[in-house]
Amino acid sequence: MMMMRRTATFSSRQRGVAIISALLVVALSAILVAGILWRQQVQIRRIENQRLINQSEWVARGTIDWARLVLRSAADTSAVDYLGGVWAVPIAETRLSDLLGKFGGAAGGDLEDANDTWVSGSIEDSQAKFNLRNLASASATTGGAIDPNEVQAFQKLLAELGLSTELAGPAAQYVRASLQYSLGRTRQSATPANSASGVPAVPNVPVPTNGGVDGPFSSKPGLDDSDDDTASRPLPIDSVGALLDVSGFTPQIVARLAPFVTVLPTVTPVNVNTATAEVMAAVVPGLSLSSARALVSNRDQIFFISSSDFLNRATALIGPAANQVSGTDIDVRTSYFILHGQIRRGRAQLHRDALIYRDTLTHATRIVSVDDAL
Repeated sequence: MMMMRRTATFSSRQRGVAIISALLVVALSAILVAGILWRQQVQIRRIENQRLINQSEWVARGTIDWARLVLRSAADTSAVDYLGGVWAVPIAETRLSDLLGKFGGAAGGDLEDANDTWVSGSIEDSQAKFNLRNLASASATTGGAIDPNEVQAFQKLLAELGLSTELAGPAAQYVRASLQYSLGRTRQSATPANSASGVPAVPNVPVPTNGGVDGPFSSKPGLDDSDDDTASRPLPIDSVGALLDVSGFTPQIVARLAPFVTVLPTVTPVNVNTATAEVMAAVVPGLSLSSARALVSNRDQIFFISSSDFLNRATALIGPAANQVSGTDIDVRTSYFILHGQIRRGRAQLHRDALIYRDTLTHATRIVSVDDAL
């Protein structure tokens, strides 16, 4: 009897161990399967996000084409660019299907899930700001030169913004140095190499004479052993943020300047129909900030139809001193615009800033640069 009880107890213990082992195996299998499913879900989500981003980029391309069409149409109907133009009207966040329905009839159904895509943006006149590119120039024949009139205008703008006027000099020197270095690099790439260098010559490459801004790309990417790559060589200035490399400029100063200055590929006049009072007062000798604000208030009611119209109104406020402004410093037309676009599609958001150039004669447009931020 005692032996039978011991055998039954041992058998029940074995069954308990077997059940526990089976539960452990099931739990381990469940954990492994859950991990696999989780990794698969993460991979699917990653693919979905990439698809949303790619679709947002295609929509952003369409917004740039739309902006170019608007700018060309505006130039065909008006010889003056002012803040009351069609191009200056911002677009609030709108469903893409609604936009396609307005401009393309039933085309809104051609884009999958167009109701989940939202578009917003605005076009900004880049020549409403002071162009730092005006401070200096560089050429293959004359080297580099600083424009004293532009430096004086930049000093006046700094003073109006409560900043030190001593920053204008280093900024102009940096612009000149960056243009000279860019020109030198381009000329060096265009010069046939000697036989000792081991680098084959590149024939028929023209040497730019416009400061290297629109010249050919370097045929020798990177640096050779003989090239100077020291930190004293400035990079080409292509944005306001490049001023941080100039002695005396801080992030706070650059942030203060950002709404009033820009960097464009070429020397440009200021559009007095879109410029702020601070910029207008900086480029017009003898024009105070209060008088510039009066001109802006008057402009909001009746825009300037020509540079002469602007000078006549300015002369009525400050006298003959307004005639000292150069005809190349002001204009009522614009060649450079910036498109600020935002695309929201599901979880993906794309912010795109595109610099667009419009020819003043043919009204043809082209994209100069694109800056994206997800």
